Amino acid sequence: MKVSNFSENQIIKALKENEQGRSVSEISRELGIDKSTFYYWRKKYGGMENWS
Repeated sequence: MKVSNFSENQIIKALKENEQGRSVSEISRELGIDKSTFYYWRKKYGGMENWS
């Protein structure tokens, strides 16, 4: 399995930005990831916002 180039904190930060109104397209383009990767992160890390 490939190791992520992003830490959990970076992923959670991106998810929070999306919740605050930034579009998935904009965040994905900035991070250099595919939209499907962002949606996977949201599925996997969606409940972890309170951990950071």
